[in-house]
Amino acid sequence: MSGTLGSGAILAIMFGGLAVFMMTGLPIAFVLGGLSLLITVTLWNSGAVVVLVLQIFDTMRSEALLAIPLYILMAGLLSRSGVINQLYTAMELWFGRLRGGLAVGTVVICVIMAAMTGVVGAAVTAMGLLALPEMLRRGYRAELATGTICAAGTLGILIPPSVLTIVYAVTAQVSIGRMLIAGIVPGVILATLYVVYILGLAWIRPDMAPLAPEHRSATWRERFAALKSLVLPGLLILMILGSIFFGLATPTEAAAVGVLGALIAAALQRKLTFETLSQSATETAKATAMILWITLGAKAYVAIFTGLGGADALLDFIRTMDAGRYLVLGVMLAVLVFLGMVLDEIGIILLTVPVFIPIVKFLGFDEIWFGVLYAVTIQMGYISPPFGYTLFYMKGTLPPELGMGAVYRGILPFFLLQLLGLVIVLLSPSLVTWLPQLMLN
Repeated sequence: MSGTLGSGAILAIMFGGLAVFMMTGLPIAFVLGGLSLLITVTLWNSGAVVVLVLQIFDTMRSEALLAIPLYILMAGLLSRSGVINQLYTAMELWFGRLRGGLAVGTVVICVIMAAMTGVVGAAVTAMGLLALPEMLRRGYRAELATGTICAAGTLGILIPPSVLTIVYAVTAQVSIGRMLIAGIVPGVILATLYVVYILGLAWIRPDMAPLAPEHRSATWRERFAALKSLVLPGLLILMILGSIFFGLATPTEAAAVGVLGALIAAALQRKLTFETLSQSATETAKATAMILWITLGAKAYVAIFTGLGGADALLDFIRTMDAGRYLVLGVMLAVLVFLGMVLDEIGIILLTVPVFIPIVKFLGFDEIWFGVLYAVTIQMGYISPPFGYTLFYMKGTLPPELGMGAVYRGILPFFLLQLLGLVIVLLSPSLVTWLPQLMLN
């Protein structure tokens, strides 16, 4: 039957069918897998179902995907080890008497958590439980407190070891190590923009981040003593990123080292209990199963999409467009922002990267640089009102007197800051590419 349909019609059927089935509320993994099977049988050939089987088998044999459950397990262990609580205490001692200091400290902790775990939900939830009540108690406006936590918490999408980055690298077939390292500088740029904004707002609008008169200034002895809480996170970050950067370990091997470090951290905090291990393992199994089901469904969908000529039709359309390559790039990024409001990041990558990468290559863009733009754009989608995923992570930690209106108002300035960060990375590709070029393979 596929012979009677043009590739453009197949393109419309596949994307239209995907949109219709997703509106039913079915899980995306089953939408992708079921739609792939249906289209294979009706538009292609029932014998082509073997293509789906081969895609599933290929995914099951992927060694690179082993890093994902390892990093999720590491995040689960660290979130239960008490390390984050100690970090927050240290940041409070160092920044507590600075106007806007608690918000700045929250950004710093989120950067550290991103470099330790690479899981967005962990940072937003932890800071929502730890930092939000303290900032509200000190008189911080709810908009600033919630906006800071939502925006800084999404840095785990970009800063390595990001699970999203690993999935992107595997899907785009680029170096996982180089892709991970490429996110460091843009992540620091975004965090710096947040800090500058917070300090500037606190200076212009003191009512947004007042200094609590009853809060005493910590002595220098207390501040330096609190820095010992940075030792374990610092060693863990060095073990993971250092081993990847200097070519001592593959990202998967570095993930295993990270799990070992997390176990040691939990043991030193006397939190290495059966309950900790059991809860972390259960959380890892659930998250990994979700990611792999989506991966299987997306792999099948993309295989059928390519096999029926959908990718060729899309490339032909791009070639016939009378538009500059940066306009095409901008359209792709806008699509990602929209998808970030309605899909999880893993589903977005698996669905769009196989379609976008041929276009990126055709336009002559660097795939690592595009991957960073991709991550920043998904971050923007993640905090975009009204459906950004991070906003609902935040909702789960709000006190009863606060509604989602405060979260929506608070996130808008940070959304604009992320847009500024995206423009910076867009105009200066060398900010992304220079550090991966220094890596020792």
